[in-house]
Amino acid sequence: MTEPAQKLTKAMLFAAKKHTDQRRKGERAEPYVNHLVEVADLLASHTDGKNINLICAGILHDTIEDTGTKYEELKKEFGENVADIVKECTDDKSLPKAERKRLQIVNAPHKSDEAKMVKMADKISNLRSILDSPPPDWDLARKQQYFDWAKNVVDGCRGVNAGLETEFDNTYKRGVKSFGMKVA
Repeated sequence: MTEPAQKLTKAMLFAAKKHTDQRRKGERAEPYVNHLVEVADLLASHTDGKNINLICAGILHDTIEDTGTKYEELKKEFGENVADIVKECTDDKSLPKAERKRLQIVNAPHKSDEAKMVKMADKISNLRSILDSPPPDWDLARKQQYFDWAKNVVDGCRGVNAGLETEFDNTYKRGVKSFGMKVA
């Protein structure tokens, strides 16, 4: 097996173990790892698979935030570049949710190009999940709120990958059409 392939499968196994008991919020309650694989696939598809560290960071992007994984552990296992991208994508869970969401919008333009791409892929995957398996307790207003917030985050990430931007815009438009939402 090539070194990049080995690093990728190692990241997949690491994320699968760390997120083993987690499920998506949607009505199908899919395994959380499906989201991570989709994020990695989006990144690979829109970068020709050339940046293995970026793809690994996509798979691992929620490990610090959602599993108690430490930055140092990621750095040791996957290198400083991957750990730095994941850290940039990590919210400070000690802050209230509304503040974390506000900071994602404010900080998006100041992220590295790699972190911006992970953020865009993450938001694309999340919007797709809401479209395909919405959380059962989300009414139209809640969906609209999430779609608009995601658009604000992605707007701050623009200029680094036209393919991801187009993918996001198409997914956003699909939500507007499917749910009859207003365009932000």
